Amino acid sequence: MIRVAAVGDVHLGPDSAGLLRPAFDTLGTCADVLLLAGDLTRHGTPEEARVVAAEVAGLPVPVVAVLGNHDYQSDQAQDVTRQLRAAGVHVLEGEGIALDLAGTRVGVAGTKGFCGGFAGRSGSEFGEPEMKAFIRYSRHCAESLGRALGELRRAGCAVRIALTHFAPVPDTLAGEPREIYPFLGSYLLAEAMDEQGADFAVHGHAHLGTEHGMTAGGIRVRNVALPVIDRAFAVYHLPVRDHAPARGGPAPAGR
Repeated sequence: MIRVAAVGDVHLGPDSAGLLRPAFDTLGTCADVLLLAGDLTRHGTPEEARVVAAEVAGLPVPVVAVLGNHDYQSDQAQDVTRQLRAAGVHVLEGEGIALDLAGTRVGVAGTKGFCGGFAGRSGSEFGEPEMKAFIRYSRHCAESLGRALGELRRAGCAVRIALTHFAPVPDTLAGEPREIYPFLGSYLLAEAMDEQGADFAVHGHAHLGTEHGMTAGGIRVRNVALPVIDRAFAVYHLPVRDHAPARGGPAPAGR
């Protein structure tokens, strides 16, 4: 059993120093890894990133993160990433990482993702160049996530997790105004997960959303935005399969 701690949308700033560290220091007793699902800062400044880095540096478990839209606000996402990596955080964007956790090879594939909407109510690559670019970027994020999941499968990871900021399914948006669903996520992310296979998916972004959801292919999805889970992190228990699946399919039972 792999224990996954996760949280997103912590939105830390200079006045938040030390806010989450006491809870994070307990991770060694209850989790094998910590996933951060984006919007780690308020405005994406290096000063805010240093606060985040201090909160997670030297934790007793590996830390894997993606950035969120807030982390891009000041056009300094590369500096934010450097600050986090200097603290030992594995920051992913269209990449995957394999970790040895509790004797099991666990893969995490990550991308910020983007918006565009969900099946039947989504944008398309048609019309103005700006609209085409908008949807192409969303597709690019999803395709990079799919490639990373496929690479982790071929690397023999027994458990594979998809980590995003934007939502892959509308289920976890319940509670948000339906008018803004297209700006909260994209069905393309879920398609990539189902195509390449994953055991679990984690995202943030939707502060008024719902924790539990599922892709069409049966992959469990959890919205771990801090306002949704209402605690420093949530912990999920993932059963370990003998062999990673070649394609998507129903995920194993678990919390």
